[in-house]
Amino acid sequence: MRRDGFTLLEILVVVMIIVILATIVGIKVIPRLGQAKQAKAVAEVATLKTALDLYRIDAGSYPTQEHGLQALAQRPIREPIPPKYPPHGYLNGGKVPLDPWGREYVYLAPGPEGEPYEIVSYGADGEPGGEGENADVSSHDQ
Repeated sequence: MRRDGFTLLEILVVVMIIVILATIVGIKVIPRLGQAKQAKAVAEVATLKTALDLYRIDAGSYPTQEHGLQALAQRPIREPIPPKYPPHGYLNGGKVPLDPWGREYVYLAPGPEGEPYEIVSYGADGEPGGEGENADVSSHDQ
């Protein structure tokens, strides 16, 4: 009597091959994930800088520390209020994006060294400083 199908040994060999391939791919891909998040943070900070410049053109100044980046998504209710504030704000989607690690970007006004502002993401660890994926992304560096 003949049976069709796979033996337990054949199935285990296939599973082992899949595990080995998944491990190899994981070792190559996982480090790139941190680099991709850093690149996304750099791109988002550049977008926020552009939106802040447009805000300044309309308002005559950058948002205050109290207004924060939220002033780019919703018309401020406290002075100074831009007289030409666009109906949908300065950001697509009507909200300030979170950094790639799910935290709010930090907005400092004024910024360091006499700059009008600084936008910061503290990287994967959420703490100032760090290297690699934990490195800060700042508008001051761009």
